[in-house]
Amino acid sequence: MAKHDYERLSAQDFSLLVFEKPNVHMHVTSTQIFEAGPLRKPDGGINIEMFRRAIDGVLHLIPRYRQRLMWTPIENRPVWVDDSHFHLNYHIRHTALPRPGGDTELKQLVARVKEQQLDRARPLWEMWVVEGLQGDRFATVSKVHHCMLDGISGVDLAHVLFSPKPDYEIQEAPRYVPHQAPSQLELLSDAVMHRLSLPFQLARGVTHFRRHAADQMHDLRIRAQAIRELLGYVIEPGSQTPINGAIGMHRRVDWMTTPLAHLEAIGHAMDCTVNDVVLASVAGAVREYLISRRVHPGEIDFRVSAPVNVRGKEDRGKLGNRVSSWIIPLPIAEANARKRLEALHKFTSELKASKQALGVETMMAIAEWAPASWMAVGARVINGPINMIVTNVPGPRKPLYLLGARLLQLYPLVPLLENTGLGIALITYAGQICWGFNADYEMVPDLPNFVRMLATSINELAAAAGVELEHRPIEIAAAKPAPRPVATGRRQGKLRRERALPAKPSAVPVEQATAS
Repeated sequence: MAKHDYERLSAQDFSLLVFEKPNVHMHVTSTQIFEAGPLRKPDGGINIEMFRRAIDGVLHLIPRYRQRLMWTPIENRPVWVDDSHFHLNYHIRHTALPRPGGDTELKQLVARVKEQQLDRARPLWEMWVVEGLQGDRFATVSKVHHCMLDGISGVDLAHVLFSPKPDYEIQEAPRYVPHQAPSQLELLSDAVMHRLSLPFQLARGVTHFRRHAADQMHDLRIRAQAIRELLGYVIEPGSQTPINGAIGMHRRVDWMTTPLAHLEAIGHAMDCTVNDVVLASVAGAVREYLISRRVHPGEIDFRVSAPVNVRGKEDRGKLGNRVSSWIIPLPIAEANARKRLEALHKFTSELKASKQALGVETMMAIAEWAPASWMAVGARVINGPINMIVTNVPGPRKPLYLLGARLLQLYPLVPLLENTGLGIALITYAGQICWGFNADYEMVPDLPNFVRMLATSINELAAAAGVELEHRPIEIAAAKPAPRPVATGRRQGKLRRERALPAKPSAVPVEQATAS
């Protein structure tokens, strides 16, 4: 055995452990769908042993995947240590759908996998290989705790596991020699030394800031303003809606794909970013969905958290989290799709200028110096002011392969926070946008309706921008007409205006299969 070695979790990574409760699981899930290709066995199954050998051959490139958590005494802060009892077979799971399995059955399986908490006594990841998928396909379902990676580092991990070419060679796995885990006394000594060193670390941080900040007072004012804006949202939290409240143990999962070129064309026509188009599409869907649940959108302050990457060049390829976030109020009271997009573009442009993302980043930097007991308070503060997470991750632009099997789509699923019943994650891949939807089972019983409304919202934006989309051969049946909320008195005139919605196309330019 090599001598002991361990690594403290950053405050941001630690906060993602604090968020977790029996009904709130903070693992990031991704479903990848492949052509069977060379992994197909003569009986039609998937060669799981070949898959395991390939994963085993690259694990030494991702040391975190063989590490588990330990906790320092008294201070109660987590550290990463090598797992001396690591077994790959525990983490690579093999299952099958009843043949021929469709996307509906796969989504139900993914929801079951998603709602199971990872075992904190082991390395915090699993990968399920799912065969029996119709169309000569198979799927993998990966679960990785959010404290290990964010969206950007997750894409880097995909580049380790996948190849840009169908050619492949399984690497021989080097012998795994774990470092010895530290004793409780050693961890206690480390915690004491860490506390004693904090004043010196602070002095080094101040020196570094003075050396690299062009205008120190200006930078401090920007960060202070960013924190004030963030705390302002906390003081006045967002409205309660039918998709906010105490979440349960079970989940619903759905997904869809849209051509990236469609959203790029809308953004180009409207002189805005693809992310603005994404947010405006979500705003239109949320508006229609709230109306379908008999809630008047004009009376709702609906806020989404949009994670922002703050990973520098020196952080590329590293696991862990280097992410901040924007808090964005969606203009769901606006019935006109074009005006929704214009409002969001104006707001996100102002956010870039105001550097609101520095608020969360600065608070996380301060948390590095705070006692562990403060993390729970900070977690509640950051969790409180939002209604939904919408995360948009740039992914590989060219097709990827796993052992010669081409990756067709990958659908990310963001964790649900304590008060949020629906989360949206999307990633660009090989000319398409793959959308993943994670929802509380009871709170969002009609998740496919929301997905259809989102597809229709994209169509409305295209029509408003004067962009003619190339319709795909797959059409989605129109969602059932949304019952309108009943209003009296002064609300009646406003509600009549809300009812004057633009006509919706009968088909939407997406490829999708929704679960019932």
